[in-house]
Order: sequence, then C-alpha cells, then structure tokens
Amino acid sequence: MKFLAEINVMPLQALLDPQGKAVTGVIRHNGYTDMNHVRIGKRLTIEVEADTKEQAADRVDEVCRRILHNPIMEEYEFSVKQKE
Repeated sequence: MKFLAEINVMPLQALLDPQGKAVTGVIRHNGYTDMNHVRIGKRLTIEVEADTKEQAADRVDEVCRRILHNPIMEEYEFSVKQKE
C-alpha cells in the first residue's frame, strides 16, 4: 500500500529563530501588530510503500530521527495517511 507522510521540522522553542524574528519584524512593520513570535521551519511530504500504516509511520519516524532533523536544534512531528 502507498501512504503519504506529512512532516514538520521546527526549531526548538528554546532556541532563537533568526528567520522567524526577521519575518515577525516585517509583519509588525506592515501594521499587523497583533501577530508575534513567528517560527520558520520545514514541511516535507514523503510517499511511503508499506504493508500497514504502523509500518509506514515507523519508517518515517526512523528517517526523521536519522536524517531529516538535527536533534540539537530541531524537533519534528508527522502524520501518515493512506494515499488515495
């Protein structure tokens, strides 16, 4: 079966996000003073072939841990759904 994984990789909350800070400044400078604390990360989609959703999720988690994120600076979350 084919599954689609949607992965979000974000900087850890405890770390400064210079891109997010710059975008926050631009947003506020343009009059959107009710918006703060922009965080910028990465969004990835991966097609996975597996027998079950659980197997697909295990593989995606492994790839996230080993390749797609830096645990010193980033955290990740993902969802897996069957591809139609």
